[in-house]
Amino acid sequence: MTERTLVIIKPDCIQRHLAGEVIGRFEKKGLKLVAAKFIQVSEELACELYDVHRGETFFDGLVEFLSCAPVLLMVWEAEGVVDVVRKMMGSTFGCDAEPGTIRGDFGGVKGFNLVHGSDSVESAEREIDLFFQPDEIVEYTLSSEDWLYGKKV
Repeated sequence: MTERTLVIIKPDCIQRHLAGEVIGRFEKKGLKLVAAKFIQVSEELACELYDVHRGETFFDGLVEFLSCAPVLLMVWEAEGVVDVVRKMMGSTFGCDAEPGTIRGDFGGVKGFNLVHGSDSVESAEREIDLFFQPDEIVEYTLSSEDWLYGKKV
C-alpha cells in the first residue's frame, strides 16, 4: 500500500553538505519525492514535532538542536515507505547503526544523527500536517513506478 512519510534533513546533515547524499539514496531506492521545503524550524514547531518526548531528559536538547539552523523537510511516497526509510536511516545513534545505513555511514556523536523519519504511518500523517499544506504536496507518476512495483509484468 502506498504511504507517505516525513523526512527531515537535520542541521548537522545540512552543515556537513550531506543532503544530496541522503536524497540520492532515497531516489535510488525508488522512493518518490512529493514535497520539499528548506526552513528554519521555530522552537514552538520543534516542540510540537517532538511532543511525544515531552518530559524526557533529552526533550530540550532535541528541540534546541532541530531549531538551531535550517533543515530540509521532505515528504516521500512509496509502498511501505515508513519502514523503508527507517531501515535506510539505521539505528538512532551513528555509533550503533549498521554500515550501509545513512547514520551508520555518516553519523557522528549521539545527538547528531543527521535525519528524522516518521516512526509510523499515523505519526507521518501528523508530522506532514505540521509542516505542509495539502496543496504543497504534488501528485504525479514516476515513469519508473511500473518497473519498481512489477506493474509491467
